[in-house]
Order: sequence, then C-alpha cells, then structure tokens
Amino acid sequence: MRGALSSDGLLPRPEIETLYESRLGERTESRDRRKRRATLVSTGRVIVFGLGVWCAWLVWDATVLAWPWFLVPVAGFAVLMSWHASLRNDLAKDERSRIFYLRGLERLRGEWAGRGHQGQGFADPKHPYALDLDIFGKGSLFELLATTVSPWGTQRLSEWLTSAGAPAEVRARQAALQELAPRVELREALASEHTGLTEGVDASALASWAARPAELSSSGARILALALGAATVLAGLGWALSWWDRLVFFLAVVVAGVFAMAFRERVERVLAGVEKPARELSVLEVILERIETESFAAPRLVELQRSLSADGEPASSRIRSLRRLVEFLDARRNQMFAPIAFLVLWGTHFAFALESWRARSGAHVAEWLAVVGELDALLALSAYVYENPEDPFPILREDAVIFDAVGLGHPLIHADKLVRNDARFGTEPQLLVVSGSNMSGKSTFLRAIGINTVLAFAGAPVRAHRLELSPFAVAASIHIVDSLQDGISHFYAEILRLRQVLELASGSTSVMFLLDEILHGTNSHDRSIGAEAVVKGLLERGAVGLITTHDLALARMAETMGGAAVNVHFEDQIVDGKIEFDYRMRDGVVTKSNALDLMRSVGLDV
Repeated sequence: MRGALSSDGLLPRPEIETLYESRLGERTESRDRRKRRATLVSTGRVIVFGLGVWCAWLVWDATVLAWPWFLVPVAGFAVLMSWHASLRNDLAKDERSRIFYLRGLERLRGEWAGRGHQGQGFADPKHPYALDLDIFGKGSLFELLATTVSPWGTQRLSEWLTSAGAPAEVRARQAALQELAPRVELREALASEHTGLTEGVDASALASWAARPAELSSSGARILALALGAATVLAGLGWALSWWDRLVFFLAVVVAGVFAMAFRERVERVLAGVEKPARELSVLEVILERIETESFAAPRLVELQRSLSADGEPASSRIRSLRRLVEFLDARRNQMFAPIAFLVLWGTHFAFALESWRARSGAHVAEWLAVVGELDALLALSAYVYENPEDPFPILREDAVIFDAVGLGHPLIHADKLVRNDARFGTEPQLLVVSGSNMSGKSTFLRAIGINTVLAFAGAPVRAHRLELSPFAVAASIHIVDSLQDGISHFYAEILRLRQVLELASGSTSVMFLLDEILHGTNSHDRSIGAEAVVKGLLERGAVGLITTHDLALARMAETMGGAAVNVHFEDQIVDGKIEFDYRMRDGVVTKSNALDLMRSVGLDV
C-alpha cells in the first residue's frame, strides 16, 4: 500500500527534512521582509498624523476653501492604517507558516516532546489503556500527532486514539490518508490561518448554541424593533435641527427602552449564547472554504465534502454570514458607538438577526462541525504519514484472532535509538510470557505493541516493517497509580484494573491484554496463585496478550498451558564491568538477574 503512495508524491525522510528546511528559510525571509515594511508604514503613519495636526493648525482660522487640504493627510492616514493592518495580517500568516515547518522539523529530528498540544484535558485515568500507553501528556502519541487547527479536529483525534475504529472505517481512513499525505501546501495553508483554537476551547459550544430552542421568533416584534430604532434616530435628528422640541426625542427613547426591557432577558440569552463560540467562526470559515474548493478522489473525502452545504448554499457562506453578524454586534462594545447602539436597540436588532440565522442554518451546524473535525483529524494523521514514509499501513484481518508483527518498534522513540523486534500471538499462542532483568525493555515492548495497535485502528501507519492484526479492544496494566485522596493503594489500584480487563474480555470484541509485572505489589506466594488465575480467566474468555515478569516462578506458568503460552525474554550483558542492554527479544525464560549489579552500579554497598 505504501509503495503506491510513494509514487504519488511522498519523499524519503531526508528529502522531507530538506524541503522543510528550505521552506522554513523562505517563510522566515518573508516574515522579516514584511516586518521591515510594516515598520516603515508605521513610521509613515506617525509622519502623516503629524502632518495632519500641522495642517489642521494652519487652516484653523483660514477660509472655508482651505479646509479641503486637511482631508489629504486624513485620507493618507486611512490608507496607511489599512495597509498596516494588511501587513500585520500577512506577517502573522508568515509566522504561523514558519512555525508549521519548524514543528515539522522538530518531529523529524525527535525534538518535539513538550512543544505541542499534550491533550491533558482528554486524559481519563479510568481508561483501559490511555495512561499506560502514553496516549496523552508530555511526549505522548497525541502530542506527536496533534497538528490539528480546530477544536473539533482535536476532539476527533482524541476519540480515534481512545476508541478503535471498525475495520471498514479504518480502511476508509487509510485511503483518505493516502490521498492527503502529499498535500503539504494544504496543511500549511490551514495552519497559517490557525489562531490557536486547539486548547481551552469547548468544541461543543457552537453546536449547542445552534441547536438551542428559539428565544425570539416573532417577525412582528422584529419589525417593531427596527421601526422604534429608526424613530429614535429621526427624533434625535429633528431635535438637533430644531424641527421639534426635545420632548419628542425623549419620548422616542422611553418607548424604545420599554420595548427593549420587555425583550431584555431573551435578548441577553441569545447574545450570551453566541459570544462564547464566536471566536471560532473565522477559523471555521477558512477551513470550510478551503475544503469546499479542494478536489478529492477518496470516497470518504468526497462524502465529507458533499456534506458541506445547506439548500445548495456552501457551508462557508452560511458561517460567513454568522461571523459578520457577530462582528456587527460587537460594535456595541466600542465606547464611541455604545451610546448610539443603546438608542437604536443595536443588540435587540442583532439578537433577532441571529435567531433568524439559527432558524435557517442551525440544524446543519453539528454536521458541519463533525465534517470539519474529521477532515482536520485526517489532515493531522496525513502529516504523520508524510513524515514517516517508511512506516506501512497495517493489514487488517477479520478471519482470525492475530497480532503478527515483523520489525516492530515504538513510534515515540526516535529512529537513532529505536530497536525493533518481531512479535506473534493470537489463536496460538494466546499468551507471551515475557521475562527479563530490570531495564531490559520488557515494558517498552508491551507499550510498542499496544501503541501500534492504537495507531492501526485510528487509521494511521504503524512503526513496523509489516503488521497483520485483527480487531482488538486493548486493555493494559503498565502504569498504575495509587490515590492518597481516595485511599487506594498501588496493589488495590492494580487489581481494580485487572477486574476491568476481565470485564472487557467478556464482551464481543477480542481483548488484547498487556500486563506489566502482574501483581508485583504482594508476596510471591499470593502473586503466583493470583496471576495464574487472572491469566487463565482471560484466556478462557478468548483474550490474547502478554504479561511481563522478572519473577521466574511466574515464567514457569507457560509450561502448564501447553501451546497456549510461550516464554520469551530480554536480557543484559556485563561488558567491562558495565551493564549493557541490546533490547532484543529472545525465546525462552531469562536465566539471570541484574538487580544486585544495578544496585552496585549506583554505589550501594551490596
């Protein structure tokens, strides 16, 4: 599958790094050039402003014919203001494009940990594998993958990493990623418009507002609001021109005020509901507009693109209308305009306009956001595909329970430190018992199997030369944390997780269990009996997986299970008095321990 993709535009990894470096340099030069230009324009604004003050001083006592000269610096200042705003906008885009390639280089060089979105808000300590497999947090899989530009894409990506997709869904994502992977310019274009809406934003706020029941629906009341606003303006103008007494103006204000008070609570609810998600609209509009103009061939991408319309009108057009309404509404916050906004019922008018928009388009918003979220998440995974051209898509098997990997490695370990191993389990053997000395790589091996399974069923490539696997519900007990507040010890937390794994194994989907140093918080006698009972219970339920141990009594468990279990191990070597690890998995039970050697290596007198 990856071979065909390479012919469609994927470069070898060194060439990708060269491309990113080149474009980073170009965007940096463009940013610096615009900075210099913006500085000149800003200086020009100051000069023109000074000329305007000087010109105003000159014509202060002059004839009426002299005053038009004052308009020259005023017009010049307005032009420079507009130019400066445009330069600042382009400068911000250049900077975001520069960061886009800088972050890409960091990922290619293994320097990305701690510099991206870590997804801590999505972390659930009760999830069956998220904490154990480093799905969220610093240096996590989510941080590596989360190049999303919207809160909806960020949310969708977190869902894909915490719940396995069905095989048909995974294959659809794979085809979409094949098409999207070479589109670096598309990812850059969206990243350059991105304004930081991936963290601290409620992804459901806009959809919730759009789906709420109408607060204002009377067309007669809306017409009356417009009439009262117009009457107040006319009354004020007539008073200023001495057409009539100020009493007429005050009366118009009172009538408009009574009307506003009658609708005040409902208007405030409408306006408060839209203010929270309002800052998402510009990003949403840009993403929609770009997606609508792209040409796609993959069935999933075509299907998603077709969903972005309402009654023949593009979704981006509808969102643009909403954004403009919100921008006009925000004008009432301007101190100069606020008194006028109060007199003409500005907020009431736009509350009715927003309700009209919601009645016309609100029912489509949730679907549009779902489409944007899926495409944004796919684009994030497509960057991972592009930047890891040597990683293949896994082969999904539905005819057997199997995990068969050749050259499996951990995707969070950089290539210059990565050690690969083969791994096969499923119908036979169901269980790999992994023994080994401390720090020899047992836990990392478990995490590599688990995290590649998560990648596979998110639709992404895997860190292996080849991987065939069937649908699995992953459950792990690797990083168990006690809780002082809840009065839960480490051992109790572990047995609660083991109960969760057993409950999952009773479901319809085959469970892959990854149990590290099972029941190491109790004595060896209870541990041996308890561990064997748990493992047999899992195997009887059709679950498959691995357990690790440095207790050789547990390693002998495989001998009692016939072909259902196989022993493998990791080991170390003493070279010139130092402990060295090769992190290679070998057949059989480990024959030595390194605990005393490790203790001596740190200076303990043992």
